[in-house]
Amino acid sequence: MYPQGGMKQAAAAASSSSNQEFGYYTEPVLGIPSTLQASEYGYRSDGDLQSHIFPRRWTTTLFQCCTDPSNCVLTCFCPCVTFGRIAEIVDRGKTSCIVGACLYEAMKLLTCCGCLYAAFFRAKLRAQYRLPEKPAADWLVHCICEPCALTQEYRELQRRGFDPSIGWQANLERERLPPTMPPVVVPEMMR
Repeated sequence: MYPQGGMKQAAAAASSSSNQEFGYYTEPVLGIPSTLQASEYGYRSDGDLQSHIFPRRWTTTLFQCCTDPSNCVLTCFCPCVTFGRIAEIVDRGKTSCIVGACLYEAMKLLTCCGCLYAAFFRAKLRAQYRLPEKPAADWLVHCICEPCALTQEYRELQRRGFDPSIGWQANLERERLPPTMPPVVVPEMMR
């Protein structure tokens, strides 16, 4: 647990390590505490907590693909899976991973515009977290470098406390689980 004001100090330290020139943060220092912990740290709401910990900037740059090598390889060979995972989390479970991946692949094969469909979800992600449209417009980023854009969005969701690989429902269940307590050590009996 953080002492009184400790979380605010840690968040301030995270924001001081920003790369002001490009508008990105290198690595977030903190995870997102659950809703129950938010009141403990003096925040009025989840939105207040998230805007304090994660200022309105991308946590990684577009070209930091190799910071998550497994997702980078998956996205290079099968971008529809990465897109499906992103779509499920961004749509809050309304679009399943399989449906999102199939729609993406169908748009890509039939119209050669799968990148525009993916750009729509990038715009939704940006709107949810109030992120800037950087380094270019969403459709342009996806048209020029689709794998980099998808991996950046995937990393953004991970750094905001989601695990896109397990889906929306599993993320909700993981959030609802009570925190684990360390085991209680029973002292020896003394006679």
